[in-house]
Amino acid sequence: MKDKVIIITGATSGIGKACVYEYGRNGAIVVVTGRDRHKLYDLSRELTAANIANHPILAEASSEADNARMVGETVSRFGRIDALIANAGISMQALFEETELSVFRKVMDINFYGAVYATKFALPHILKSKGSIIGLSSFNGHRGIPSLTAYGASKFAMEGFYESLRTEVFKKGAHILVVSPSFVATDIHKKTIGADGSVFAESPRDESRMMSAEAVARAIYKAHRQRRRDLVLTFQARSVIVLNRWIPGILDNLLYNFMAKEPNSPLRNNM
Repeated sequence: MKDKVIIITGATSGIGKACVYEYGRNGAIVVVTGRDRHKLYDLSRELTAANIANHPILAEASSEADNARMVGETVSRFGRIDALIANAGISMQALFEETELSVFRKVMDINFYGAVYATKFALPHILKSKGSIIGLSSFNGHRGIPSLTAYGASKFAMEGFYESLRTEVFKKGAHILVVSPSFVATDIHKKTIGADGSVFAESPRDESRMMSAEAVARAIYKAHRQRRRDLVLTFQARSVIVLNRWIPGILDNLLYNFMAKEPNSPLRNNM
């Protein structure tokens, strides 16, 4: 990764920030994006102090214009793009019957269209460098989870988009990796919205036993270097995907009960 130019969207927290440090410590030039000016420039100063080459770009993932500017500014400054990590995203938790449609649109705009826009503008440069596009999906993109309808829909859409695109471009030397973690300890409540679009005051689930963002970043880096096509993280996630193929009806009940036991689950009253 020495001197490779890597764009990482949603880079100021969670898996994005962990990837910034993982790639930066391995010699990459990291172009970091985010919509919070203070967090973005604080991160850039941290990286500079750690002798990690970086360039911050204030950008909203759901904005087509911001994504075009992000790619244009990167190419203008560095002359190339070797990889795009489309990481920016938010989550939601609410019963569908209670969820405002604006929540669906917001989740799809950031999680799905954000990845589409970034990929659209970066792809010509990725093809030129025979580089990589890495999409941060979720095991929810393989199996829908109750009370996460909008989130699951956005990740199913991402999986289908990248699978189609991978087949279009693999003979041109481009590499596409789709990463599907299970639940990750990333202060997810700060990016989780409820039925009316308000942000959760506290985490909707116990994050103490979850995989760390740093462990996910290390796995992504390794899979990127190996140019793998898919990466499903944790035994739990792989088990859910396999069980969904063979006993989907039984899994419906298991997942319902699992999610209903969460302290703030909207399913609790239906037990």
